[in-house]
Amino acid sequence: MPREVAERMTNRTLLRGGWVVTMAPGSAPFRGDVLIEDDVIAAVGVLGAVADAEVVDARDRIVLPGLVDTHRHLWQSSLRGIAVDWTLGQYFARMRGRLGGLFAPEDTYAATLLGAVEALDAGITTVVDWSHNINGPEHADAAWQALLDAGGRAVFAYGASNAQALGDRSPHTGDVRRLREGVGSDDTARVTLGMAVRGPEFSTPELAEADWGLARALGLPVTVHVGGGLRGAGRHVADLARRGLLGPDTTYVHATMLADDELDAIAAAGGRASVSPEVEANMGHGYPATMRLRARGIPTGLSADVCTSVGGDLFGGMRVALALARGAAHASALAAGEALAEVPLPAVDVLAMATIESARAIGLDDRTGSLEPGKQADVLLLRTDTPSLAPVSDPVGAVVLASGVREVDGVLVAGRWVKREGRFVHRDLSAVLDRATRSRDRLLDAVRDEPWCPPAAVSSRAR
Repeated sequence: MPREVAERMTNRTLLRGGWVVTMAPGSAPFRGDVLIEDDVIAAVGVLGAVADAEVVDARDRIVLPGLVDTHRHLWQSSLRGIAVDWTLGQYFARMRGRLGGLFAPEDTYAATLLGAVEALDAGITTVVDWSHNINGPEHADAAWQALLDAGGRAVFAYGASNAQALGDRSPHTGDVRRLREGVGSDDTARVTLGMAVRGPEFSTPELAEADWGLARALGLPVTVHVGGGLRGAGRHVADLARRGLLGPDTTYVHATMLADDELDAIAAAGGRASVSPEVEANMGHGYPATMRLRARGIPTGLSADVCTSVGGDLFGGMRVALALARGAAHASALAAGEALAEVPLPAVDVLAMATIESARAIGLDDRTGSLEPGKQADVLLLRTDTPSLAPVSDPVGAVVLASGVREVDGVLVAGRWVKREGRFVHRDLSAVLDRATRSRDRLLDAVRDEPWCPPAAVSSRAR
């Protein structure tokens, strides 16, 4: 075959006979097929024979869009579990006050790569890397390279340095402009650029104006922490509204302590939101704002936030979001001597928050978050031939209430397998884990005298 003809050939993969959950508007789960051509979804339905396609038997699989994590601090992944019993105040004092400044570029690379691979292993095909420990341009380059190397879809949200997180009032680094003019110039690429700004809770209103101004001058989406913990109750979003800074280009993270009129202002400005119910409940950000945000029509996505405090998959996140929302509604009804006629927040809405609504919350719903022709082929296949899922009666319920990482059988990003038949195929996992472990050891060596440094980690290094 002539070379020019071979180069024009389309690579086709047909996922045949699975439970298909498209998450497209008005769709319902059905038994059928998904055809992938190169990096896009070509057709969804009950399809006939397809010429020149690799046929994948999906009869014992649920086929759905890859999950989307709207806010995760990947730079902390090598220190997973260290903050499991920390409050929000302890997190700031320890992670920021002691550990953040110790990160060299190689530590940023190791942790970001590990966290991105962890996300893919759990069926998360898109992640917003809220990278707010950029202590120099080399750290930014290391994080960007790790996201490329991992093989997933990502938004690199260029954030503050550790010194700025601790109170340095300097403006957001102009180094983000270098990335925008270079590796981050293509907004359609697999890894794209955004800005994670400190916002007025962690800086000043004047710096907030400068930071949003820089992002908008560069045409970058913004993501910002607001309303988290006691400092989040200071009506900072109301001040942003007065300054004309609210807008549809911004994702507001947490929002737990915001007043109703502040949420109204975000909705009126076309803003988006990201919630982390598991972290918010554990660390003291405030009661998750999930239902308050959704009641206002604000696109609201889920996030894992930090795997230093909770697990790194969104299956647990979906269940916590569901339980907290329903638990609050039941408690309110019972306190009034009543009982709910039906539960709030249906399972399909929670699954939307981990897929298409998360994609909408970060401005990527034009390319991912649902299985629709023309969108990028970011696909998750879950095994159903397991004691925890078989037999499947309601595939949406099975995903939300019974699935976990062990059921993640296949993951494709832009039509490329990164996990297949339960095995990661894109990276050498042992090398990723070894690199992260060496980084963990170096970082914890520097704080081994702190009473909160895990003794097991210290003792393992001594052996």
